[in-house]
Amino acid sequence: MWIPTEHEKYGVVLASFRGTVQHGLSLEIGDTVQILEKCEGWYRGFVLKNPNAKGIFPLSYIHLKNANIKNKGQFETVIPTEDSVITEMTSTLRDWGTMWKQLYVKNEGDLFHRLWHVMNEILDLRRQVLVGHLTHDRMKDVKQHITARLDWGNEQLCLDLVPRKEFSMVDPDEISVTELYKLMEHRHRKKDTPLPASTHHLFVQMKSLMSSNLGEELEVYFSIYDSKENRPISERFFVRLNKNGLPKSPEKTERQCTLFVDLGSSDLRKDVYITVHIIRIGRMGAGEKKNVSNVQYRRPFGCAVISIADLLTGDSKDDHILKVYTCNTESEWYQIHENIIKKVNARYNLTGSNTGLAVSLQLLHGDIEQIRREYMVLFTRGVAITKKLGFSDIIMPGEMRNDLYVTLEKGEFEKGGKSVARNVEITVFLLDCDGQVLKNYVSAGSGEPAGDEFHSFVLYHNNSPRWAEQIKLPIPVDRFRGSHVRFEFRHCSTKEKGEKKLFGFSFVPLMQEDGRTLPDGTHELIVHKCEENANLQESARYLKLPFSKGNLPGNNQAVKTTKESFWITSFLCSSKLTQNGDMLDLLKWRAHPDRITDSLSKLKEIDGSEIVKFLQDTLDTLFGILDENSQRYGLKVFDSLVHIINLLQDSKFQHFKPVMDTYIESHFAGALSYRDLIKVLKWYVDRIIEAEHQEHIQQVLKATEYIFKYIIQSRRLFSLATGGQNEEEFRCCVHELFMSIRFFLSQESKVASPITQTQAVFLKTFPAVYCELLKIFNVREVANFVRETLGSLPVIAHADCPLEAVKLQCIAKTVESQLYTNPDSRCILLPVVLHHLQMHLQEQKDLVMCARILSSMFSLIRKDGTTEVSISEEVDLIVESLLGVLLRTILEITNRPQPAGTALRLQFQDVTGEFVACLLALLRQMTDKHYQQLLESFSNKDDLRDFLLQIFTVFRILIRPEMFPKDWTVMRLVTNNVIITTVLYLSDALRKNFLNDHFDYKVWDSYFYLSVIFINQPCLQLETFSPSKKKKVLEKYGDMRVMMGCEIFSMWQNLGEHKLNFIPAMIGPFLEVTLVPQPDLRNVMIPIFHDMMDWEQRRSGSFKQVEAKLIDKLDSLMSEGKGDETYRELFNSIIPLFGPYPSLLKKIERETWRESGISLIATVTRLMERLLDYRDCMKVGEVDGKKIGCTVSLLNFYKTELNKEEMYIRYIHKLYDLHLKAQNYTEAAYTLLLYDELLEWSDRPLREFLNYPMQTEWQRKEYLHLTIIQNFDRGKCWENGIILCRELADQYETYYDYRNLSKMRMMEASLYDKIMDQQRLEPEFFRVGFYGKKFPFFLRNKEFVCRGHDYERLEAFQQRMLNEFPHAIAMQHVNQPDETIFQAEAQYLQIYAVGPIPESQDVLQRDGVPDNIKSFYKVNHIWRFRYDRPFHKGTKDKENEFKSLWVERTTLTLVQSLPGISRWFEVEKRELIEMSPLENAIEVIENKNLQLRTLITQCQARQMQNINPLTMCLNGVIDAAVNGGLARYQEAFFVKDYIINHPEDGEKIGRLRELMFEQAHILEYGLAVHEKFVPQDMRPLHKKLVDQFHLMKSSLGIQDFPAYVRASPVHFTNGSPRICRNSVPNAISPDGARVIARRSPLSYPAVNRYSSSSLSSQASNEVSNITGQSESSDEVFNMQPSPSTSSLSSTHSASPNVTSSAPSSARVCFSGSPLLSDKHKHSRENACLSPRDRPCSAVYPNPQDPTQRMITHQIGENSLPRSDPNLSTPEKVVNPTPSSWSLDSGKEANTQFSETVGKLVSPPVPPRPQHQGSPARNMRPLSPVPTPRSPQKTSIQSFTPSPTECQSSGLVSNSPVLSGSYSSGISSLSRCSVSETSGTEAQPSEHMLTTSTSSGSDELTRRENKTPPPYSVYERTNSRRPVPLPHSLSVPVSSDPPALPPKPHQLRSGKLESEGRRASEQGPRPRPLPRKVSQL
Repeated sequence: MWIPTEHEKYGVVLASFRGTVQHGLSLEIGDTVQILEKCEGWYRGFVLKNPNAKGIFPLSYIHLKNANIKNKGQFETVIPTEDSVITEMTSTLRDWGTMWKQLYVKNEGDLFHRLWHVMNEILDLRRQVLVGHLTHDRMKDVKQHITARLDWGNEQLCLDLVPRKEFSMVDPDEISVTELYKLMEHRHRKKDTPLPASTHHLFVQMKSLMSSNLGEELEVYFSIYDSKENRPISERFFVRLNKNGLPKSPEKTERQCTLFVDLGSSDLRKDVYITVHIIRIGRMGAGEKKNVSNVQYRRPFGCAVISIADLLTGDSKDDHILKVYTCNTESEWYQIHENIIKKVNARYNLTGSNTGLAVSLQLLHGDIEQIRREYMVLFTRGVAITKKLGFSDIIMPGEMRNDLYVTLEKGEFEKGGKSVARNVEITVFLLDCDGQVLKNYVSAGSGEPAGDEFHSFVLYHNNSPRWAEQIKLPIPVDRFRGSHVRFEFRHCSTKEKGEKKLFGFSFVPLMQEDGRTLPDGTHELIVHKCEENANLQESARYLKLPFSKGNLPGNNQAVKTTKESFWITSFLCSSKLTQNGDMLDLLKWRAHPDRITDSLSKLKEIDGSEIVKFLQDTLDTLFGILDENSQRYGLKVFDSLVHIINLLQDSKFQHFKPVMDTYIESHFAGALSYRDLIKVLKWYVDRIIEAEHQEHIQQVLKATEYIFKYIIQSRRLFSLATGGQNEEEFRCCVHELFMSIRFFLSQESKVASPITQTQAVFLKTFPAVYCELLKIFNVREVANFVRETLGSLPVIAHADCPLEAVKLQCIAKTVESQLYTNPDSRCILLPVVLHHLQMHLQEQKDLVMCARILSSMFSLIRKDGTTEVSISEEVDLIVESLLGVLLRTILEITNRPQPAGTALRLQFQDVTGEFVACLLALLRQMTDKHYQQLLESFSNKDDLRDFLLQIFTVFRILIRPEMFPKDWTVMRLVTNNVIITTVLYLSDALRKNFLNDHFDYKVWDSYFYLSVIFINQPCLQLETFSPSKKKKVLEKYGDMRVMMGCEIFSMWQNLGEHKLNFIPAMIGPFLEVTLVPQPDLRNVMIPIFHDMMDWEQRRSGSFKQVEAKLIDKLDSLMSEGKGDETYRELFNSIIPLFGPYPSLLKKIERETWRESGISLIATVTRLMERLLDYRDCMKVGEVDGKKIGCTVSLLNFYKTELNKEEMYIRYIHKLYDLHLKAQNYTEAAYTLLLYDELLEWSDRPLREFLNYPMQTEWQRKEYLHLTIIQNFDRGKCWENGIILCRELADQYETYYDYRNLSKMRMMEASLYDKIMDQQRLEPEFFRVGFYGKKFPFFLRNKEFVCRGHDYERLEAFQQRMLNEFPHAIAMQHVNQPDETIFQAEAQYLQIYAVGPIPESQDVLQRDGVPDNIKSFYKVNHIWRFRYDRPFHKGTKDKENEFKSLWVERTTLTLVQSLPGISRWFEVEKRELIEMSPLENAIEVIENKNLQLRTLITQCQARQMQNINPLTMCLNGVIDAAVNGGLARYQEAFFVKDYIINHPEDGEKIGRLRELMFEQAHILEYGLAVHEKFVPQDMRPLHKKLVDQFHLMKSSLGIQDFPAYVRASPVHFTNGSPRICRNSVPNAISPDGARVIARRSPLSYPAVNRYSSSSLSSQASNEVSNITGQSESSDEVFNMQPSPSTSSLSSTHSASPNVTSSAPSSARVCFSGSPLLSDKHKHSRENACLSPRDRPCSAVYPNPQDPTQRMITHQIGENSLPRSDPNLSTPEKVVNPTPSSWSLDSGKEANTQFSETVGKLVSPPVPPRPQHQGSPARNMRPLSPVPTPRSPQKTSIQSFTPSPTECQSSGLVSNSPVLSGSYSSGISSLSRCSVSETSGTEAQPSEHMLTTSTSSGSDELTRRENKTPPPYSVYERTNSRRPVPLPHSLSVPVSSDPPALPPKPHQLRSGKLESEGRRASEQGPRPRPLPRKVSQL
């Protein structure tokens, strides 16, 4: 049986448990579990990180831990009873663990490793704490270390700042908000701005001296030198170096490292230097021989200098190499460092080029104890301490020093009878009063131990040496009296003996007889002559002699006149000895009672450091004198006491205050002094008002604190001694004193009067007196003293009065004092404090201090059960006096502009934060009663209204993100908790007072606005939190968003008809709330929209306003990243949603207006789908197709469905920016053109919008034009740029702006140049299908055609798409997927290449147009694409596969043409047709013929670099060894069975026969050309080809060509088969057809397949690729490989159409062979061109044209008529019927251009003379009139004879009549032009003039125009418009030879009038292209 556990509540998992048993709960090792029940060795409970999953687990797997239980029962929470630091560590490490792994994923390696180390460190420290063996101090250090590491990690991971008190986390509910704010701010400040240290220390380590000329030992002296004052400011640090320049004692680090301690901030400046003096120990001269003398001398070597400022830049330990200099003259040595600093270069030079001193220097900051902690290793290893000369900036009590510093300055000596000057050395000894040398008290510097004596360095031959060497004598105080220093002078000989001969001495006593020490300063000592050391043995003998010339008696002239002198400088740094006689006189006052007054007066002149040295003695002296004679000395003693007290206020001596406190507590014995002190103090206070000079009185008042300390202590001593006598008298005295104080404080005076200043001085010190008074008086008495004193202050309104600020400081100290913490005194003090605060806050003055006071006040108010009543009263008082003014203050300071300075700005933020914390603390303390009283206190509704508006506004300010730093989540949650509690109270007041008749829109609006931004603030979005953080927040506060949402709903329901006031204004804000992903909140909020729609419907009959606002807001919110899929379902879902409310759609369906409502929901949902996709796409980093496609989808939606022009334009620019980023310049130009088209050339002013300034419409359109031209230029789409250039030029011309017109014409010209000169790559096109539900909405189950990038082939494109959709699966077939794929929860991509079907056929078919112009029209403005798939129908003949090889041709039509505003567009329509095997064969041979013809032409025109392509092509056709070549076609289609079974194919069989003969004829001519150009080494191959050609002819049954072929010799213009200038290519002409290499949709672009049959080979394709022959076909396709086992899957190319008599109007595009092979692979150079690079037939035009229009050829003057002259013209022009077949009947030049295209699509090519077309499908056979023509070259157009004039003869004699015979093939190769209407008869020009144009015009009216408008998004939903016949196709009015071609720009508006006339004659006038995209 399961029993609830009592104590076993919390545990940790010891081993992982899989939970395989029934109801088992899986556990991971280390999880913490909460236990609910237990039963027979099992527990039931849950893991704390997932409380929803409950289950059972074994008892043995759990280690139980002690825990406290809150809210026992169903909702109990368990808190482990362990150290809070341990708990925090555990939870924090868990959170870090997850984030740490993410760092690895995000590749943030540095932080990953650092965090790993810190986590390990914290785990180690955690173990130490858990073991519990640490001492209290060590535990404190460990916890401090842990919390520092936790804070560091939280900061690095951008987690929340944790408020802590003594290392433990603080519960915000346990402390006041102001205290919480202070803790947060303290931690934040600590993190941000460490306080600058006032004390600094310099670490020096001597490394080595590098020099080439060493060899002697060295002494190195470091000191810190102040060049401003020209004196050292520190002792010297002394290091000995060996002969190698390294420290002599490397094992003793204290001998080579030092710390120069106690440097003040003032010492860290540029003119303070580290000086290094180096002394060598050796011979007198550096170059002397070694055997001259063994005596060692100290001699100058070198000096180095470095400025301390150089060390300020970094705290790291830096190694420095210092240059070492030596002086030019030795006598200058004493000032060498000054010369180096001043750069007096003449006096020093380098000791050597490679001499350098290696030292390590580092500045450390903080007091010495802090340095010991932080740099422990320095002190454990050993470091010498080098002190400052004198005391540091701050003197610490207890600091013991007694150091005498003596500097050997200079000497003046006589020659002593020698011819040269002496080498003088000084030896220094310290001797005691008995003449004994004091051992180890002479120190040359720190670093080396002190010795018994010191030897100066020797200057060579110098009788006036200057040393400036400093020594330290650390003499004990007790040895000081009677001691003296002796200086012995010796001459050092440089002779062999090297002796040092004594010649004199000097001495100086250290203390005078009166007890004063040797005064600081320079002393001139007498040099006493002495040549025997023995004379110095007895010091008593010479001590009687005078020692200094300064204090000689006047009669001792003999000694004064002596020339020899010696100067020293002494400086004493002693905490016990004094050089001051006045100090000694005061301390010995009893010896000289008559000097007491004098001594007391002189006390003020004594240096402070002397007084603090003897502080206790001085105080004892003063109170001793006071007790002696208080009447006489009382005032003097009081003044002296004041002087000493104020001396301790100085920062240098402030640390002596504790010394005085200790003195008062322990040593002070003046039990009677209080009377005198009170009396004198009252006397001074009473004199304040009359006194002229207030300075002295102010000094007295400054000392009030300590005076009161003495008074109180004196009274306590008296009470103890007397048992409390004279108590009343004392109280009276104190009361009188306070009356005097109150009187002087109440005086009002001018702003800067001395009395005001005196009042300010008193108020500063007054709060310090409270504690002293409390020692004698009770709390209430002291509180009354304070209240009356503060209450007596004058009410001053002067803004600049210094008293105001001081008054507040006094109140602040009062509130912070011990007195205020007591509730009894607080109730007395609170009113006066509030009164002053209120006054200041109303004036908005001294806000920093006011905030400080308020913070302190609220920190004391806690919800404490014992004093609930008193606290409630206090809150009452505060609310009444401060709530209103506090709100106003916050509003005021947040609306003020922030000050510029950083410090001021920080202060400003602090003040705001503190006031906010105070307000929150106050509101948190308020209860129902307080709110009730507050609301009742408003006398009228206006006041209440103002209050509510004010508090709502303040709450909105508090919610702002910038109110607190971003990691202050704890503070924000507390703030929100207070706000929601207050709002719940105030909403009742809103309902009661401002509804119905008293409705106030402003208050309600403010309320709703506050609620909305409350719900939306980031710190409440729990979904973004980690699970542990979310759990904590929910446990503590719940989901505050839902609470506020319910409140909004409740308030909305109360509004009634007033709801109309908030429609549509509140739609946006409420929508924002519903976008929060919280289901409960959404269910509460969605019905409000239904309500809004309902009320709006009632009011206006529609809800257009609601719709407009909803859509606008949705866009802005979704682009910010809000909303999700569930939200859309909430709006739209039919199924009931959980929660109390049905979905919005359900609600709407019950309404009368449901249709429009459902329509709105549908629109919003569709918009949301697009917006969600847009948002998700935009989250990705790089610009890709998804982003662009999504933006296009959204842009079109805004334009077509919503008609929101402004949103439309915004998204145009977003799309434009995306294109620019992706370098899609052409698409960018098309995109911007959408906006350009919305504008007119008008002067209408436009407002500032996006990045456009305010300007006229004309200016903006001009700017857009220029930008678009620039982008077209960058995208190499120059033809489009030209059109815009012309439009702009027209505008400039209209305004006579010739300057810009000129520029525009030049720009236009440059674009023409670029077209001709620069290479353009033709892109590939790919069809992409996106299948499956996982794709974004705008792609889902749709197919697109995409324009590839430059050089991008299929495999690269496929890889790019898979990178963009990494989860997609690539489909390996081209078949349309089934429904299962459509509905799959996955992503499928189907990609294959497709060929474009160009629209601009007239340019492509026109002869003489350069290829680089044609290439533009092949791949631009493409609507349609196609690809082919071969398959076998019926039984497959294994012997000849071509019998059953059909081709399935798919044509895709897009919604917009490519290129456009996107690189891809959706497929709108898909058409599928099948081509029969015969049609397939015709197309293959046509294309191969075209290819051959092209290569022959190029070869003849010498356009080819070499003849190889032609060679390979000929070889591929002639030497087709696989499957028999053309023979297979003969077998398949020319057999009797086929002809009988397919009677309808008679014409096609004839056509195939013609093509075969034509191919043979071309091959024969090709071999002739090949023979002419073939190189010698290729002759054998040529011979082989000729032989094989004869075999091929015989296999075809051709013995010789028919008569009509022989009658028409093959002649090419200019020796090539290129057709004449003005002819239009027919079926045999080189430009008449195009061969393209087809490719499997799934194969890679580089791998094409070729047949090696007689019709095709690898060479054939390579040739077709290399030629770059222009395409005259309007369609290109790719074909799927045949499934046949034989290689039938050749590369196909096809003409777009066949005649209507054919079963299918399609063609197959083969590479020339009916049989295919994979064995050849072509090289990149020859065959890597796209399908569009290969020529294609134009025989069959657009397959969508049901009928076809033939174009007649104008007859030139010299053309020979070849038809029967008796026939009339109308008889020759016969309407087409599907019954007969003509060679060229299926061919048309697809030259129908719309009017727009003529204007805009591209620069038109020069028009040709127009020819009337006559269909030739039903032509009867005419008798041939074979008139031969001479091949003449003429500018006049020649006319090709009609092939119908020759009777056909060939392979099948009984075939149907061939209206197009073989002669057409031969004549096409002749020099004369080929007629474009080879199916019509040639007529004289006079007949041509009468030809009807009716058939052409009829055709025009029937045919749809597929040409896109130039740049705009062409709406395919509009019906196609009939378009006039372009100028180039119109019928000429005369038969004169054509004039020169007109200029391209003449095709524009002026010339189009004639077109319009012609068009109107031919058919209905077309509707002009609209100006704006929005009108399409």
